[in-house]
Amino acid sequence: MSNPAPDAKASRKSLATLFFCTAMPMGMWSVPLANVFNAHGRGHLVPWVFATTATAAFISPLFVGALADQKHSPVLLLRWLTAATSIALFLTCGSLAWGWSDAAVLICAQLLALAALPAWSVTSSIVFSQLNNAKQQFGPLRAWATAGWMVGCWIVSFVLRADASLVAGVTAAGLWLVVMSLTWRLPMIPPGEIVHHRTWKQILGLDALGLLIHRDHRVVFLTAALYCIPLAAFYPYTSRQLHDLGVQNISAVISIGQTTEVLVMLLLSGLLARVRLKWVFLSGIAICVVRYSLNTINTLPSVMFGTLLHGFAYTLYFITTQIYLEERIDPKWRVRAQALLAMLMSGVGNLLGYLGGGWWFAACTEGKITNWPRFWWGETALTAAVCVFFALAYRGRVRSE
Repeated sequence: MSNPAPDAKASRKSLATLFFCTAMPMGMWSVPLANVFNAHGRGHLVPWVFATTATAAFISPLFVGALADQKHSPVLLLRWLTAATSIALFLTCGSLAWGWSDAAVLICAQLLALAALPAWSVTSSIVFSQLNNAKQQFGPLRAWATAGWMVGCWIVSFVLRADASLVAGVTAAGLWLVVMSLTWRLPMIPPGEIVHHRTWKQILGLDALGLLIHRDHRVVFLTAALYCIPLAAFYPYTSRQLHDLGVQNISAVISIGQTTEVLVMLLLSGLLARVRLKWVFLSGIAICVVRYSLNTINTLPSVMFGTLLHGFAYTLYFITTQIYLEERIDPKWRVRAQALLAMLMSGVGNLLGYLGGGWWFAACTEGKITNWPRFWWGETALTAAVCVFFALAYRGRVRSE
């Protein structure tokens, strides 16, 4: 099968399918991961497996982003990455099934993280490159990724009934090969700027740090990292709070947030056409302040309503950030810009969020009783501080620009 002509544009249907199919195996493995490891007697490895993602975030996104911007087509890179992700995920499942040592399991998990993490930023860059108006077109397309994640979770729970089974991982590995096959239906996008003799700094993608020289770029990137610190508490600790409140179908309640995420993405283009970027950014962080303050009430209705706000809190900042990078960054740097965002979010922000959140949770827990109002007030204060920082530091453009 040959690739479409280089100057062709992928259809909206192809891009939506790419997002949907890329997110589906991610959800199928990420959500049941802890239960799968526990079922195979490796529950003690779960924190270390999550740490492999943070470790990979400091290495692979910028390295792959540099390749996409300076050496190879991002479509070709995505093809390699999805094949590598499929193999690494199969090996990770096999290492559990075949009783390999803890070290061998973690090595497989680290290889999986190194391959899977940059695949997402490369996918986003491919989609952006095919759009004529990112503000209007990206939100509805990105909603298909959230839908794919949700469908993947539903397949694991209701079709495969594999919430604690390696069947979830093996199925996800197969779906990564489906994503690889989709790359043959995409135009072979050229790299932003072919560089034949690259320095080590360029090879590793470290030259992307030069984007931080621009004041607004720096504020947007740093806020993304800082915002991820309190945001990392949402999934692990909202689930525990719901459990303490007697909720049985916790995953179903948490999925309310993803439902609103889809809704906001569909409405985002209209919002960006009418409102300055600064206020869209700020509204997302401010809504997160409200969301966490609702959790301090520690009642089921307040926590559920707070969860409902997750889609607004996430989309209005992070999806808008991706659109900002597409519009404000020189085309030859765009893949590296998305990669730098992934590194700061998944590496710096999430790592500090998981470690700091774990410390704060322990400080708010005595015996087996957690002081949830105290815990969430701490997260609320941290989120409010991020909101104030962005409000004071970001300048932006006036509407006439």
